[in-house]
Amino acid sequence: MAALPAVGSRAPDFTLPSTSGSDVTLSKLRGKNVLLAFFPLAFTSVCTSEMCEFSTDYGQFRSANTEVLPISVDSIPTLKEFKAKERLTLDLLSDFKRDVCRAYGTLLEDKFFSARAYVLIDGDGIVRWTFMEQSTGNRRENAELLQELAKLK
Repeated sequence: MAALPAVGSRAPDFTLPSTSGSDVTLSKLRGKNVLLAFFPLAFTSVCTSEMCEFSTDYGQFRSANTEVLPISVDSIPTLKEFKAKERLTLDLLSDFKRDVCRAYGTLLEDKFFSARAYVLIDGDGIVRWTFMEQSTGNRRENAELLQELAKLK
């Protein structure tokens, strides 16, 4: 598996479709911190609890001037169904062609979905913190992610 972008490097730009119905372009979010949260697949237990917690704590991320962008290889119809079923408050991005997962080094080529990984990008588009789980069954807690965000101020 490839490596996550180096801390201190410019984050690879991308545009992906979102469950909001419009595309999201990373470079258009300059001025805000961005947390990319790559997750394997919608409707799986760990991903479901992770996305529900992101929804619950969404206000804390917003207070930290941070846009949370969960990314999976699921299609938009699948992600919309997942969002509705779990009553998620944040929009999910579809990397159906897997280009962004490849650019960020998270694609598990043998499984054809993403590892669970986090990339924290500052308002200038620079990677400030990354973490990739050794197992897709593990995840970071929001408290840890918010602590990393607090270091950016």
